[in-house]
Amino acid sequence: MKLNTLLLLLFIAAKINAQETALRVETKAIPNRLAFYAINENEQDFDVQIKISGTNFRQSQGRPRWVRVPAASKVHLKTVVLTRDKKPNYTYDLLVTDSLSKRALKKEFERIKIKPKKSITVYITDACLTCDRIIKSLNASNYKYIKHLLSEKPEIQEQLKNYLPAPIDSIKTPILNIGGRLFTQIETYDTLLEELHKQ
Repeated sequence: MKLNTLLLLLFIAAKINAQETALRVETKAIPNRLAFYAINENEQDFDVQIKISGTNFRQSQGRPRWVRVPAASKVHLKTVVLTRDKKPNYTYDLLVTDSLSKRALKKEFERIKIKPKKSITVYITDACLTCDRIIKSLNASNYKYIKHLLSEKPEIQEQLKNYLPAPIDSIKTPILNIGGRLFTQIETYDTLLEELHKQ
């Protein structure tokens, strides 16, 4: 009985950890071919291996190789050649590990934007002195975020007034909503990251 309970708990823990790994496969049709890409929507690197099986296409018969998929990136894994005038039928198995190997192929990758652990919304006031720096850093980061110019959104400005400690015109930093909490004292991107990663 205890062994069954322990196995069940281990299975549940494995499922929870697996669900946190937001790594998916995307396909792209190109003339006479079908390309497979790994999309890593995590903040850590993974090594992945794809095995494709099915009909109406040809593929390299070599042993599948592990490919490094960096954090917040899209990496080409494999391309198959389609049989002319036939629709491909395929399934694939994707193996994923966070134990990074020196032998994994390191291909070119495309950076993507990912959802942060907490949502980020930036409200920019006319008096803001540090907004440009923070917006520039967010644009260069891996994170998706929402930006509002309050001068163009009077309805949002009106709503915010009820929750701020000072008049909006006097706030010289961006007003940040991080995971549902409002901040008016964050002046740097590093401070924003600290708040973002707080438990």
